[in-house]
Amino acid sequence: MINSIFVNLPVKDLKRSIAFFTELGFTFNPQFSNEEGTCMILGKDMYAMLLVEKLFTGFSKRPVGDTPKTAEVITSMMLENRADVDLLADKALEAGAVNYSDPADMGFMYNRSFQDLDGHLWEVGWMDPAHVEPF
Repeated sequence: MINSIFVNLPVKDLKRSIAFFTELGFTFNPQFSNEEGTCMILGKDMYAMLLVEKLFTGFSKRPVGDTPKTAEVITSMMLENRADVDLLADKALEAGAVNYSDPADMGFMYNRSFQDLDGHLWEVGWMDPAHVEPF
């Protein structure tokens, strides 16, 4: 089984991205951060590496996609409760993110979506544990 996950995302302005995600309540691991990238802590053993585009393309060997026009991935995170979903999504919008989808309320599951400052798509959600079978 996988013991940790790192999502690598290209960013145009690292300082602006750090400020944005700090406003959302995320923290960063200075051990894996410098002027070209930073390690954002998403949760236990879950991280997003925010990398300046030049460094990202050095790893990917491909050009960075035009995220305002195309999508390759939606990074989804499940939170403890519905209120946390609204809190994080509202913070994102207040910090400059754009809502890209209406909230989805299915009773046992609730999610909201936003596009960050670099055009990356994020989804935050909650599932009622009483209605979800363990994996």
